Amino acid sequence: MKLTFLGTGGTWGLPELNCECMICRDMRQRREKRERTALLLEGRSSLLIDCGPDIAAQLSRHSVRRLDGVLITHEHGDHYIGLDELFSYKRSAPRGEFTPIPAYMTPETWETVRMRFGYLEQMQVIKVHEVTPKRFSPVSGFDVFPFRTDHGAFARGSVGYLIKNRSGTPFRLVYTSDFMNLPDIPEEIVQPEVLILQCSRLNEPVKNSPQLMSFQRAMEFMKLLKPTREIFLVHIGDGDQVPGDPANTMTKKREPADPLTPPGSSRPYPIPKNQDEWQSVVSRILSDYNLNFKCTVAYDGLTINL
Repeated sequence: MKLTFLGTGGTWGLPELNCECMICRDMRQRREKRERTALLLEGRSSLLIDCGPDIAAQLSRHSVRRLDGVLITHEHGDHYIGLDELFSYKRSAPRGEFTPIPAYMTPETWETVRMRFGYLEQMQVIKVHEVTPKRFSPVSGFDVFPFRTDHGAFARGSVGYLIKNRSGTPFRLVYTSDFMNLPDIPEEIVQPEVLILQCSRLNEPVKNSPQLMSFQRAMEFMKLLKPTREIFLVHIGDGDQVPGDPANTMTKKREPADPLTPPGSSRPYPIPKNQDEWQSVVSRILSDYNLNFKCTVAYDGLTINL
């Protein structure tokens, strides 16, 4: 079984259009890029998790010739707006041989998605299946368990997913998707082998108006969910204020409430601006706080065997 991180960026991707903050400038200089977060599980079947605006390029880059199912986590555009691109799978299939791609989401999410993409079901590009939180459903050779996530009033259908394989070596993967809290932590999602954790910024802001997770708070959920093999961070953004950056006045730049510091020190950890810095800072923090988790800051194109 193979997991590919098709994209690992936040809502607008990185570097962000029209942005000259230190983070985006540094990434441009390094030719680094983070497209909108999407995941692909491949084994006997292929399962796409979220389908944002970069999905056509992502699927093409990895030569994904078929999809056996799609999980949508919630009704924000960066997680479903690419569904129309799946029409290409039907357009290129021999006439009469295409089977609609099963698409799974909560009723609340489908209520929003249907207003824009209801025709995809009418045209038999997708076949929508509504999922119920805290109830297992068979999905394209996997067992999938949605659980509620708190991502604000404009994402009432927001869920994360526990995904279990149905053949081969057993594994459990938990993907939180976007969240600022978990209203409930079902026992089913505790101690997965792999935890994919949404992590938008390093420090928790004074006002979490994007309603996304910071690494500072994510450490609490690492301790609650207790993954046994590895943690991967995704949905990386550029909302942290970098000391000395004139762009800190930008709307998206949020003042930290209480910047994360090493134990016994008052000097905050440096704000990461690129992949290497993110991995270095995360590894250092976990070591300083005696959190014995293997944690990888995922990057676009990273592929691992499960």
